[in-house]
Amino acid sequence: VRLVESGGDLVQAGGSLRLSCAASGIIFSINAMGWYRQAPGKQRELVAAVTGGGSTNYADSVKGRFTISRDNAKNTVYLQMNSLKPEDTAVYFCNAAIRSTLRGGADDYWGQGTQVTVSS
Repeated sequence: VRLVESGGDLVQAGGSLRLSCAASGIIFSINAMGWYRQAPGKQRELVAAVTGGGSTNYADSVKGRFTISRDNAKNTVYLQMNSLKPEDTAVYFCNAAIRSTLRGGADDYWGQGTQVTVSS
């Protein structure tokens, strides 16, 4: 199973970006999917997550600006980021809990990360 992110870029403050993360490989089902970020010198933090049933949660710092969504038919999760701020600059990682068999449990997978840089 692989997670491949795309959409990171350099953008001015106030701008928008849309990140995508597609899962591929032997996939029976995907439970929760989420986006994390890690800025230089800081710990990785949860940005947003969405359950298999569509429930979402967000970090307080991004509420009202970011929207997470998923397309189950495409095994893809998105992060729409609006009103970007310089403090949103970080490497953004996709995470997913994926079951590869009917009877097996879900394993945790990470993407390689995509850089988001917001200039002031």
